[in-house]
Amino acid sequence: MVPLQARSREATLPGTYASVELGHEDLELLAEIATGVTTEVAARHLELSARTLRRRIRNICDMLGVNTPIEAVVWAARRQLI
Repeated sequence: MVPLQARSREATLPGTYASVELGHEDLELLAEIATGVTTEVAARHLELSARTLRRRIRNICDMLGVNTPIEAVVWAARRQLI
């Protein structure tokens, strides 16, 4: 749990993207990753190729300003999006 003071600072820190809105498909992808399945399994569940899934994950990470898919999952979970 993040203290209220830390939350208010989070929106003003450089490199944070408070106004980023992910689409339903992006959130579905992050939710699938959050279950801990491999990229190949997640791609099959979402009916995508593994390469497309990796590319979409990279795009989501770039939009959010994070380095790894796990950080993107944490970003979405903290905002109760997944």
